Order: sequence, then structure tokens, then C-alpha cells
Amino acid sequence: MAVFVALGAFLMTLAGGWTALRVTDRRHLVLGLAGGLMLGVVGLDLLPEALHAAGGEVFGVPAALLLFVAGFLLAHLVERLLAARRAAHGADEHNHRAPEVGLTAAAAMVGHSAMDGVAIGAAFQVGGGMGAAVALAVVAHDFADGFNTYTITSLYGNARRKAVTMLLADAVAPVVGAASTLAFTIPEPLLGGYLGLFGGALLYLAAAEILPEAHHVHPARSTLLCTVAGAGFIWLVVGLAG
Repeated sequence: MAVFVALGAFLMTLAGGWTALRVTDRRHLVLGLAGGLMLGVVGLDLLPEALHAAGGEVFGVPAALLLFVAGFLLAHLVERLLAARRAAHGADEHNHRAPEVGLTAAAAMVGHSAMDGVAIGAAFQVGGGMGAAVALAVVAHDFADGFNTYTITSLYGNARRKAVTMLLADAVAPVVGAASTLAFTIPEPLLGGYLGLFGGALLYLAAAEILPEAHHVHPARSTLLCTVAGAGFIWLVVGLAG
């Protein structure tokens, strides 16, 4: 059953990526929506789940929040190092975005989608009702995952072929993750720590890269509305899944 439900996540991920691919003539709107979706996923889905699962504190601060900050700083460090390496090899200083950053971020999205599949499988091990609730949440937000995976890969200057490849990998990942739970499960504190770390990295991409790019070339009220709509969509998904 878990693998069957993960096939729904596979289709929703492809649908999200296909949507991002088809509306490239409205790039500023795509980026604005992607930023809102990512903000909603981090603030309304990943971080609350991380705080619930990770449990303990480190020197008075929840471990999930420390890892959240670490993820943000790690994403910033990786981007700066890759951008500096490109500049040292004579890349155009005005085109400072390193394609490797996009591929790294997309790979992190693929890893997260695999963890989504693990969550589905683990929930079904607890019981059918828990599995159905988790599956609804995962399948619903996998549309945003597919949309964001394609958008992030393309934003950093990677060819469409690479963006589609990462999208396909992101679509397959939940199925692989769900199938893996037939052999093992991940301890809840470890899963919570991972969600905090990934959430911090995702927030950096949304706040420092995607949203500024959305307003750089074509600042418009419609772009801002797309961002709000993206965050609102995730709120709706979380509310329905709860």
C-alpha cells in the first residue's frame, strides 16, 4: 500500500515540474510562486514537524532550530564557495549563479522526496489511518516539490535536459523511499534533525535567491500575489492533511 501511494506522489511531482516547464514565458510569476511554495513548506510543514520529532534541546535551544540555522548557513556557504570558484575560472561576474548550486539544491530536493517516501512507509507501519494522513500530506505537497525542483535547477543556468533529469529523479524518489521501509525505519529524532537542516537550506534558496530574482527583472504586483498564493496553498494543504 505504501508503495502504491508513493506512485501518486510520483505523478504529482511530474505534474508540478510540467507546470513549471510550460509557463517559462512568465518566469517572474513562476519564481514568485516557487518562493511562496518553498516558504510555506518550510514554515508551515517542515519546521513544525522537525520541532515535534527532534525532541531535545542543546544549551537551551531546540535541536531542530539549531540544525535549521545550520542548514541556512550551509546553503549560503556552498553557494559562495561555488560562485567564488567560478569567478576564479573567469566566469562572467554579472552571471554569478553557479549551475552546480542548482544541481546541489535539486539533489537535496530528491533526497527529501525519498524521505517523504520513507515517511509514508513508516506511517503505514503504525496503522492505516496514520498512513492515509501522511500520504495525503506528501502527495499534496509533492506538486510543489516537482515545481520547485525544476525551477531551482533552471534558475542557476542548467540546461532543460538536466532540469528534466532532476525532476524525474525527484518523482521516482518517493517510490524508492517507500519501498525501503520494507527493510528498515528511521528513528524519529534523526528524521526531525534532517527536516530542520533541510528546512534551513530551503529557506535560504527561497529568501536569498529565488524571490530576489523574481523581482529583479520584472517587479510586479502579480509576482507578489503569486508568492502569497504559494504560501497560502501550502497552508491549505497542511490544514486539510491535519
